Amino acid sequence: MLHIRKSLTLQERLVSDMGHSADRPVVRAAAMAVISNPFAGRYVDDLTELFEAGRALGEQFMADLARLLSQDPVSYGKGAIVGLNGEFEHGGACIHPMLGKPMRSAVGGGKAVIPSNVKVAGCGASLDVPLSHKDDSCSFDHFDTMTVSIADAPKPDEIIVIMALADGGRLHSRCGQTPR
Repeated sequence: MLHIRKSLTLQERLVSDMGHSADRPVVRAAAMAVISNPFAGRYVDDLTELFEAGRALGEQFMADLARLLSQDPVSYGKGAIVGLNGEFEHGGACIHPMLGKPMRSAVGGGKAVIPSNVKVAGCGASLDVPLSHKDDSCSFDHFDTMTVSIADAPKPDEIIVIMALADGGRLHSRCGQTPR
């Protein structure tokens, strides 16, 4: 049974970098849910409960997350920080088998693999959530990250599940251009 201790939604608006204003702001947004880890402190073969938790979190948070953007979402990413009594695979179970469907639904498709990152860490740890284009995994201009954390999470028996979207690529991307 999914138990959410707290959730946090973050909106980041990028308007300038290196003194150079953007043609338009790029908005990134992340939804983070701190959930109880039913398998903390023990090894289990069947992680179905965490698969289902990922699906339920996606269904609960993704539509609202997409509405935080100024334009339609073009990039996405996901991640998890597992508390110290859990294992890496617990985070993977939350974000891989079932979270993708509600994420793709919220962005209106999504042909590309959703990039992800997982780690085991203590309270206040940050995670660099990778972002890439939802339909073109080779769009260099959309390779990006959003760094997130929650000061009092994850506790040893918790997992932070993170979903992230952006309505543009890097602010002044120039790496995808062909060298001359």
